[in-house]
Amino acid sequence: MRNHFVLVPGPWMGAWVWEPVTRGLRARGHPVSPVTLSGLANAEADVSAVGLATHVEDVLTLLEQDDLRDVILVGHSYSGIVAGQVADRAPGRVAHTVFVEGFLPHHGKSMLHAFPERQRAGELRLIAENRGRWPTPDVTIVADGQDLSIQQANWLVDRFVGHPGHTLSEPAVLTRPLEQQHATYVVCAKDHFGGKISPDVAAMRGRPNWSFHTLNTGHWPMVSAPDQLVTLLSSIASGASLASESR
Repeated sequence: MRNHFVLVPGPWMGAWVWEPVTRGLRARGHPVSPVTLSGLANAEADVSAVGLATHVEDVLTLLEQDDLRDVILVGHSYSGIVAGQVADRAPGRVAHTVFVEGFLPHHGKSMLHAFPERQRAGELRLIAENRGRWPTPDVTIVADGQDLSIQQANWLVDRFVGHPGHTLSEPAVLTRPLEQQHATYVVCAKDHFGGKISPDVAAMRGRPNWSFHTLNTGHWPMVSAPDQLVTLLSSIASGASLASESR
């Protein structure tokens, strides 16, 4: 039986963004469950009670209700923080975590802690001014240097919804060190002007349970390079299956 993939989208997006990757993985024989997190199916929904813990529970509930095991859990961007916490809470169900240009969870810190203080304050102001949602970026920001055609960038932006703001400011909760997880980090090279990645991600290089791979595309590889991402994820699953058999 092939590993079951659970695909968690980044901010402003739902399961729809994974459509090309979902098709590609299923064509290779992998069962796949793309997720739409709370507050991201409807731009008009009340998100005042939606926090980071809500999104973690969304994924845990899926794993438990469908009794999924040996899962390859993929988190993109913001949802790296979600995926890392789910893997921490459900190690018996998650075989491997994949962070696709993902923020990493750090106990007691929120996603906004990765931003400089002045920018963090500015984002919190934007959230307060937009009914508790982190507003969607404009198409030029989405497309700029990210290996997307203007049509692809418009496709994304037209479907974006404001992201529940509390999820960005609520601190992560981990029960064990992140480096103990079996994980892969996917660097999208065109997303890093000057080739630099954040220090907390770089610190995971060389950890025994972690591997790094690079795709020569931008921040939205499920749109700009879905075939390459499918190939990479399938190879990660093969490696995770072998590691699981040896443990």
